[in-house]
Amino acid sequence: MKFVIVGAGAIGAYIGARMARAGIDVTLFARGPHLEAMRARGVRVLAAEGGFETRPEISASLDCVAGADVVILGMKAHGLTELAPRIAPHLSPDTIVVSTQNGLPWWFFQTANDTSATLERVDPGAHIARAIEFRRVVGSIVYFATEIVEPGVVRHIEGNRISLGEPDGSRSERCRMIAKAMTAAGLRAPVTAHLRNEIWLKIVGSAAFNPISLITGATLARITGDPAMLAVVRAIMDEAVAVAVRSGAEIPVSLERRIAGAAAVGEHKTSMLQDFEAGRPVELEAIVGAIVELADRYAIPIPHLRAVYACARMLAAPR
Repeated sequence: MKFVIVGAGAIGAYIGARMARAGIDVTLFARGPHLEAMRARGVRVLAAEGGFETRPEISASLDCVAGADVVILGMKAHGLTELAPRIAPHLSPDTIVVSTQNGLPWWFFQTANDTSATLERVDPGAHIARAIEFRRVVGSIVYFATEIVEPGVVRHIEGNRISLGEPDGSRSERCRMIAKAMTAAGLRAPVTAHLRNEIWLKIVGSAAFNPISLITGATLARITGDPAMLAVVRAIMDEAVAVAVRSGAEIPVSLERRIAGAAAVGEHKTSMLQDFEAGRPVELEAIVGAIVELADRYAIPIPHLRAVYACARMLAAPR
């Protein structure tokens, strides 16, 4: 299988480097200094269990998508609005598109029989949905933490799991094929029959930890180690769960377990805080704004989440 990773940032470059090291046919599409560094020196991965360097194919042109069996969308959710229409002309009839974005993905409320349902805060004007047909989509949830420490250099902090799944919950052959390649690359890649529930479970935590970290500049260890802040985290998570359940989701994991998982990551800055400090746009709308939009639709009160969203939105507005 030929893989192309569009948006080879901290997550995409890490997956691509592991695939290249395993001998998998993979090309990384990137831009800016990160692109130039990877072209010149390849990708260097720093990790506690032992780092490595590899030289996957690097491209600055979306022409590299042509002929791909699988396109992994590694960019942030807000980056898809601009890139999706540019990717679409290069997709072959059977190309599979894997979403890795945090928050609610653009396809979340679509089905095979109705592809019209979108969230304005996630996909303004439905540009992404029109560019990438629902039939192509395989969803994923990334459960590892990475960061770019300098162009071309990615630090792996913890975790190695990426769950894959069909939006309809089926265990398809195409999911198994992608999972096999991910496993060969050294990642844990289970195929889940409960993709939408797992996405909501991750969002419930992200909706609290990401904007709080953005506003305070605190790591996950500091947030979970402060009793007053933990009370705010729990309140936001309770509100997010209410919206998730109203939308039809089941949250099988307790909030305390979700908090414990965040605490175990330690002195790690959330991706939202990393982006903010680097002067990049943040994934606020897909993670938090989407819940606000749904809460408005369902008339569910979310005072804590609304307050944090308003503060984070104002802080990130110049970006």
